[in-house]
Amino acid sequence: MAQEQEPFGAILSCIDSRVPPELLFDTGLGNLYVMRTGGATVDPVVTGSVEYGPMTSGTPLVVVLGHQRCGAVKAAYESLRDGTPLPGNLQAIAKALQPAYAQAHRGGGADPVDTMARAQVKLTATDLRANKDLAPLVKKGTLAVVGAYYSLDTGKVEVLTGAPA
Repeated sequence: MAQEQEPFGAILSCIDSRVPPELLFDTGLGNLYVMRTGGATVDPVVTGSVEYGPMTSGTPLVVVLGHQRCGAVKAAYESLRDGTPLPGNLQAIAKALQPAYAQAHRGGGADPVDTMARAQVKLTATDLRANKDLAPLVKKGTLAVVGAYYSLDTGKVEVLTGAPA
């Protein structure tokens, strides 16, 4: 492993300290590429980081992982709902979560923040599956892009979208 790496998966998850992908998926050193951003948001650098494994070493799995009681999603939800900008660069997270907010706002639900977190996972996974560089790998069947949601209460990961056939 010191000479090269061959992770079997790439995980895009939240920065939340309660959601460490390596522990959630019971993996060891060198098994996962892990990208963590507030609310599992993406920009070109994050997208490039997600593309790295599948495009350079044939990593067959990308998981976009959202989670219960996400603080970044809650802050963005309240900011967007109230029209109050977040301080500093946190506003960039709120802006990136705006499509998920719009979807959650239209869809309703008992917990709009949870609905928004789930919407963000699905939107991001869909965007990555349609990515011009990843889409051919998905179509060929050498890459699965899965959207998933982690419950802090149960410790279980629920697949929301993109499960391989």
